[in-house]
Amino acid sequence: MSRQPLDREEYVEQEYFFRVYRERLLESVPSQEILQTIHEELLATTRLPMAIDFLRAEILHHGRISGAMARLAHYFAPFQAFVIRCSEEDESRFEQLTALRILELEARYRTAAPSMAGLFIYQLECIARNRLGYSDGLKAMSEDPVYSDEWRRWILRLQAELGTLELAELIYRVSEHFYTRRAAGRSKTAEAERGLVLFGEQEGRIARANLGRDPLYLFAALQRHLGYPSVPKSIVEDDTERLPKGLEVRLQKIEQKLKILDMESKGGIDLSRFYKPGESPAPDQPRQTHP
Repeated sequence: MSRQPLDREEYVEQEYFFRVYRERLLESVPSQEILQTIHEELLATTRLPMAIDFLRAEILHHGRISGAMARLAHYFAPFQAFVIRCSEEDESRFEQLTALRILELEARYRTAAPSMAGLFIYQLECIARNRLGYSDGLKAMSEDPVYSDEWRRWILRLQAELGTLELAELIYRVSEHFYTRRAAGRSKTAEAERGLVLFGEQEGRIARANLGRDPLYLFAALQRHLGYPSVPKSIVEDDTERLPKGLEVRLQKIEQKLKILDMESKGGIDLSRFYKPGESPAPDQPRQTHP
């Protein structure tokens, strides 16, 4: 049974939910408490409060919400559950704060009757930028109720084609611009030779201009020229690998002191290595006594 996209007010409330959830996590509020209190802030005319009740029960029992989101496939899109699941994996470097920000912006885009091309580019960039895995990611994308059957089949086909062809070429080959160029000088047979068209003239021109380049440049160009939503960068960018300057200096001093203590514990500090060649330490001076 095919699912249908939600009403606009559902996506408005989802955007609010993902934003407030992220902001309160930044304030160190426990997830259980967030899910319990935010329930009262949402419109009772939407289905989101009931969905949050289910999420709260899931996190109390299993400590995660992605499983509950996956079981609520009639409400949360499979891509939404996929993004949260990637952030909850034990060995993942993909932060939950970034995942919630991604879903917040995606829900905002859905409130404005998104184009299938725009949503596809946004979701694919989320996968590529955060290295979430194309196989599971594309499968989750293909199950989104926003896409038509043609889009679903093409997205699933990308699982095999992305390994052999670059993304810009794949987009270009299913764009209006591709067939416009082919039809030049062959107007009589052009219509008969037309195949699948998923992207418009301008998307095709941008894709063709980015052949052989990093896919991130393609995403950025589509955002600049067509107003496609931009994907948020990681909120926590290797903070664990960079220390404040003052703290780093203090740690260096502590390290030096520990080395000196270690040398003393092993029989004292050998000062002879600090003397110039041929120089010997001065003999101890006798203590002078006064008559």
